[in-house]
This record gives sequence, C-alpha cells and structure tokens, in this order.
Amino acid sequence: MAIPEPATRKLHGGAWITAAKLLLPSALGILIFFVPVTLGGRHTILLDHMVTVARGLLGEAAGLYALVLILAGAIYPLWKGTWKRSLTDRIFTALKLAGVAVAVMALTGWGPTLLHEPDMLPFLFDKLVIPVGLIVPIGAVFLALLIGYGLLELIGVLLQPVMRPVWRTPGRSAIDAVASFVGSYSIGLLITNRVYQAGQYSAREAAIIATGFSTVSATFMIIVARTLELMSVWNLYFWLTLAITFVVTAITVRLPPLSRLDDSRRDGEPEAPAGKRLATAWRTGLAVADRAPGLHRSVALNVREGMLMAISILPSIMSVGLLGLLAAKYTPLFEWLGWLFYPFVAIWGLEDGVALAQATAAGLAEMFLPALLMAEAEFVARFAAGVVSVSAVLFFSASIPCILATSIPLSVGRIVAVWFLRVALSLTLAIPAAYLVQALGVS
Repeated sequence: MAIPEPATRKLHGGAWITAAKLLLPSALGILIFFVPVTLGGRHTILLDHMVTVARGLLGEAAGLYALVLILAGAIYPLWKGTWKRSLTDRIFTALKLAGVAVAVMALTGWGPTLLHEPDMLPFLFDKLVIPVGLIVPIGAVFLALLIGYGLLELIGVLLQPVMRPVWRTPGRSAIDAVASFVGSYSIGLLITNRVYQAGQYSAREAAIIATGFSTVSATFMIIVARTLELMSVWNLYFWLTLAITFVVTAITVRLPPLSRLDDSRRDGEPEAPAGKRLATAWRTGLAVADRAPGLHRSVALNVREGMLMAISILPSIMSVGLLGLLAAKYTPLFEWLGWLFYPFVAIWGLEDGVALAQATAAGLAEMFLPALLMAEAEFVARFAAGVVSVSAVLFFSASIPCILATSIPLSVGRIVAVWFLRVALSLTLAIPAAYLVQALGVS
C-alpha cells in the first residue's frame, strides 16, 4: 500500500499543520479513553467520569431516557424494513418489541414480583441498560478523535509484528482491545464496526476482535473481584485474567468457526520496510490526518453511528438478558450445559468442580452470574470463576446483542460456538493459575 504524497514531505509550512492535525486530536482521544484520573474520589477514565456526571444530571429521568432509546430501537427495524432480511432479524425484532414491555415493567414496577427481585430487572436496567445507553452516545462524540486523524493507522504499523502473527489481526486492532478493556466492550465494538465498514478489517479480523478482545472493562472487573472476595489478590487476578483472555483468543483464531471466515479487505495496513517501521508509521498517520474531514463532520458521523448502536443494543439487553437470567435462576438449562465443561474442570480434582462448571455455563446468559453463583466457594473455584467470567467475553445480556447490532457477519450459532471454545480453554488455564496464586500464599 503506497503512502500518499502529503505524508512524505518534510515538516515545514503546511506539513506542521498536518502533524498538529494528527497529534492534537489523537492526544486528546488517548486522554479521554485511556488515562485514569481521580475526580470526586473515583479513579477511572474521563469517559467514565462523563457518564457518571451525565447520569447524575439526568437523575430520575435516566430511566425515561433509556426507555426512549429502547422504544426507538424497537421501531427502527420496522421503519427501515430490516426485520424482513432473515429469520434472525425477525426473531430479534420481536425480542426488541418485547424489550419495550420489559423496560416499562422495570420503570413502573408493574408485573410479577419475581421479575423485580434485585438480580432481575433492577440489575438489568440500572447496571447495564442505563450505563450502556449513556456511554455509547457520549463515547461516540469523542471517538472521532481516536480513529479519525491517523492514530489508528500509526499504531497499526507499529504493532504489526505482534498482532498479526499472534492474533492474526492488523496492528490497529490493538486500539480496539485497549478501548474495550479500559472503557467498554460497546465502545470497542463501535470502533471495530466503523473500521470494518471502512474496509480496513476483513470479516475474519472483525469477528476475531469482536469475540476475542471486546470483553468487560477493568472497572467492571473490580465488581467481580469484590463479589468473589479477590481484592486481596487484585493485581494477580487482573494480570492473569488479561493474559488468559488474550491467550485464549490466540488459540480460537486458529479454530473454526473463526478460521473459516472471509479474510479479504479493501484497505489493508502498509507493510513497513526493514528498519523503517517508525518512519512508515509516522508517514502513514500523517497521510490519514492530511485527508481527514473537519472535526465537526467526524463527530456528527460518529454520533449518528453511536446512537444507532445504542438503540439497537438496549432493547435486546432487556429482553434477551431477562430470558437468560430467568433461565439461569429457575430452570436446569445451565446445569445441564455445565456438564459439557466438567471434563475441563475434573482433570484438576477441584472440590467445587461441578458447581464451577455449571456457574461458568450460566455466564452465557450474563457474565456476572458465575461470580454470584460462586461467591461462597473455596478460593481456587472463586478465582477461576472470576477469570472465566471475563475471558469468556460473550454473553446474551449485552455483548452478543452488541455484536449482532453491528455489520460483522457473525450468526448466533457461530457466536455460541466461539463462546464454548473460550470457556473450555479458559477453565483449562484459569484453574492452574488459581492453584498458583494459592501456592504463593496470598489467598
């Protein structure tokens, strides 16, 4: 891929403007998405602070705001006619319409008492729907700074030697991975979908990123660790979970169904000549900045995409998430499914092996369920449950509807197949990791 001429000239005159166009928006985007700061006693990224402020300003109206988005998301496929495209579209359109009724029940308190228990509708609506409904549109406003002015391409060239051989994705996918882990899987998926639509990711690459990197944020991991009483080993839990998540991804990309997806793209990353990687990365970033549109146009485009993703996600979270939570609590479905994972647990002779296998299976409904179900277990089982709940990545209450709302060609069947592989591999790695932590005497 040739580097356009504007990027090859020396930095004088207009080239300084191009360099500033690359550096200033990119630096601000990094500050907003990746740098934790302490404000009001909370240590998190600026985007998370913005969401907190927005929710505080909305107050009780936050629920009505979420309901409006859910209603818009249910109407949108009927208005655009997309519900007719396939059986999957028709099913999810029906589920989105059901999501409106569920959201009304969550707001009004109407409906069966069992739906209003703390781990049902209140959990879905307050802990998932409202935060996602705020973080996706607000994050979209600033997303243009991160992906529109050359940073993505610059990082991509620099990280090619790592990303391509290990995870079979372009170097620029490192941005998606970090955005998911420090911010939100929904932001990571928003980035991935935009880059895929631009032809810079193949279908296989976009699917790998969506199912392998877009896990819950580090801030949500703290909630998991607290529930499982793992804060005393927080650093070991955090880094081992991060390592296991990416090791599992490196394995699943080499297995069906991901390995069989189309790998063609319209616009790949430039290959850096030997010894000139940094220079090539700089020139590539400048080339993108030179031809980038005005900030107001980029922001407008990203806000539109963000709102469309938000209204597509939220109705599904309400309906699909509730069905999953009900199935986990009142049916033996996940107990049966858990037996498929028991062989991966049994080899370690774990005392709570059956319970751990069944709890991790329940993670398909909601990633927080394994933590809730294993909160009273012995240390190794608790630690493994905490790791797998994050490294599994995929769950029906949020991340799977997010993926299905994108243009990435992943069916429900393929997603569930990837989820099964991820859970099996995660259990195989997480249990010995837990024994190691216990042996270090820090449990």
